[in-house]
Amino acid sequence: MGESMTWVQAIVLGAVQGLTEFLPISSSGHLRIVSEVFFGDDAGASFTAVSQLGTEAAVLLFFWRDIARIVRAWFVGLRHASERNLDYRLGWYVIIATIPIGILGILFKDQIRNGARNLWLIATMLIVFAIVIALAEYVGTKRRPIEKITTRDGIVMGFSQCLALIPGVSRSGATTSAGLFMGLDREAAVRFSFLLAIPAVTASGLFSLPDAFAPAGEGLNASGPQLLVATVVAFALGYASIAWLLKFVVNHSLYWFVGYRIALGAAVMALLATGVVSAT
Repeated sequence: MGESMTWVQAIVLGAVQGLTEFLPISSSGHLRIVSEVFFGDDAGASFTAVSQLGTEAAVLLFFWRDIARIVRAWFVGLRHASERNLDYRLGWYVIIATIPIGILGILFKDQIRNGARNLWLIATMLIVFAIVIALAEYVGTKRRPIEKITTRDGIVMGFSQCLALIPGVSRSGATTSAGLFMGLDREAAVRFSFLLAIPAVTASGLFSLPDAFAPAGEGLNASGPQLLVATVVAFALGYASIAWLLKFVVNHSLYWFVGYRIALGAAVMALLATGVVSAT
């Protein structure tokens, strides 16, 4: 059985989750790195998934008008073909795009919780996917707004979301990059990335609740109150990061995050190579 998590650790890790969830830098990778480097242990996949409920609550609050409009349009469109507008299509795109990660998340649950949390893998993916994001920025035409999104865009971004099952990749980085490769502008790619995250991440968090409250094995074990506080902290900082990112991508490229990912990945590799931290 792993060690009990302290309140400081719970608050710090909740803050890390909130600050990094929506940026293309991998929140799960950051939680793994911060917990190992500063606390000498792994926060655990269940803590990561449950704390994500806070950031998903932030998405629900930030986009509640859009979500309500899409849900209403979807149900209306099911009954009346003449009412099948952009919001109706977005509803279907989110549903279809969520299926791949739902299937793979269930099939590879054990691998995600154990082997995929190796720091060598996380550091490598931070660097490798930084290159992918840079390529997306470079080759993407960024000409199509969200009004021009298609079924093909939704499917491609849905499959790209599956890459986020590997810590270090970044769910938002994978889906936003896919959108850029498909020609969407940054704001469209980021907005659909947020909508796409809601069912997948919420389901993951709820699915992991039993494991988080009754942890077994190695790693830091959080109590119920600590999980609650970490989730609230993640919610508050996550809400702020959504607002910041949407403004940032209007006038700035994702190259800023590329440099950060490469620097962090290289730093983690150096710590691993010198034996300062353990990979597992």
